Amino acid sequence: MNKFILFMLGVILVTTEQVTAKEKYVVCYYGTWAAYRNGLGKFDVTNINTELCTHIVYTFLGINRTGTVVSLDPYLDYPENWGRDNLRKFNALKKQNPNIKTILAVGGWNEGSAKYSVMAATPKLRKNFITSAIEMIKKFGFDGLDIDWEYPNRGDTVYGHDDINNFSQLLKELREAFDKHGLLLCAAVSSVKSMASLSYDIPAISRYLDLINVMAYDMNGASDLVTGHNSPLHRGEGDENVPKDNLKTIDAVLEYWLEQGCPPEKLILGLPLYGHTFKLSNATINGVRAPSDGPGIAGPYTATRGMIGYNELCMKFRRETWKLKYDNSAKVPYAVQGNNWVSYDDAQSLTAKVKYALQFNIAGITLWSIETDDFLGTCYLDDYPLTRAVNIALGRSIESTTHGSVSTSTTEKPSTSHPTDQFVCADTGFFPNPEDCTSYYYCVKNAGNILVPKLLHCPGNLHWDQNNELCNYPDQANCNI
Repeated sequence: MNKFILFMLGVILVTTEQVTAKEKYVVCYYGTWAAYRNGLGKFDVTNINTELCTHIVYTFLGINRTGTVVSLDPYLDYPENWGRDNLRKFNALKKQNPNIKTILAVGGWNEGSAKYSVMAATPKLRKNFITSAIEMIKKFGFDGLDIDWEYPNRGDTVYGHDDINNFSQLLKELREAFDKHGLLLCAAVSSVKSMASLSYDIPAISRYLDLINVMAYDMNGASDLVTGHNSPLHRGEGDENVPKDNLKTIDAVLEYWLEQGCPPEKLILGLPLYGHTFKLSNATINGVRAPSDGPGIAGPYTATRGMIGYNELCMKFRRETWKLKYDNSAKVPYAVQGNNWVSYDDAQSLTAKVKYALQFNIAGITLWSIETDDFLGTCYLDDYPLTRAVNIALGRSIESTTHGSVSTSTTEKPSTSHPTDQFVCADTGFFPNPEDCTSYYYCVKNAGNILVPKLLHCPGNLHWDQNNELCNYPDQANCNI
């Protein structure tokens, strides 16, 4: 164990009594474009479970050439011209959970770096940005702003290395203005040393930000032309000889950011609810760092080769034959099917990452992004299984959904015309409830090797679809009870 980790653990032992009393944050990013996805992938504001997040982030607004914050999708954001009015609806979620904080995110990958490079370099444009951001935040009732400039001094930047100091100056001026209104100031930042060192003066930005969302994902991708983990916790298979400064792992990310002066009480570790897909060059060479011909399969909802939502992937695992593997060194899973190779996270790997990160008393976890979790609970016994796993690992008290509640013959009976003990399991697995389209049975063996039926309920108005073994829309489930 290196000196840095020993030092940090020493700090933790001294400060545990004060820190443990503070709730850890779960910052949930919401990709608003999911409202346009098809079928069970469609995700609206109403799908957000406010009990699973301490902060929810609306992504993304952008800026124009004057530095003014503007909508990138007026139909989705505003009510005019029969729009969906999502900015207002998003903040109305506070009625469900008055303690939740709503954050407006500006930027994102598609916005690029150039506009932000110019804005941050120009006093007048910085003023326009700050004034318009506050106006937008106050108009719709947000609690703060998240700046997602991807990335200073990278990509199509205009001012190059000057972006580093200009970004710090922008945050300084934002901090001064936001303090007058009691607003939160956050930023989403690169994670690994080789990238973050090009973009940030970490001590400077740490002075002005309330929360620093360190995006510890997209560490490896199809453009590398070899398979690799999206978000490995530790050095894994094939990384044995990688120099420390070039490591793309969560443990290296945490060490770098904390060593550079980011206060742990401001650091939010970003974790993914999606995977990366690769097309293997040779199906028989299918481990980590295997040769790849580029992006792999696309999911039916996200429809983007090279990435796949967990909600899409878990259905593939249920319907198709995949070899599920686990990198014991990196502490993350991957899956192989012929020429298809997928790096992803599950409840086990996310739990391991959270528990590791908590050693350093960080502020919490960021999730990108909640609409790619199994938010309807179509794959397993509860909705949002990954988000729930993170909450549990952080020690947050959450309630299970109705979908995940269980009744057996030895406990409370379900509210149907026949009690559970009248249903007889023919085998293990899922079976329809002959009395009710909105529920189904999951048959498992108990400690005595006896099959026991567990009554489960579909969320919302969904029906059980026995052909596909999932909760589905009524017109697609073919339940005619």
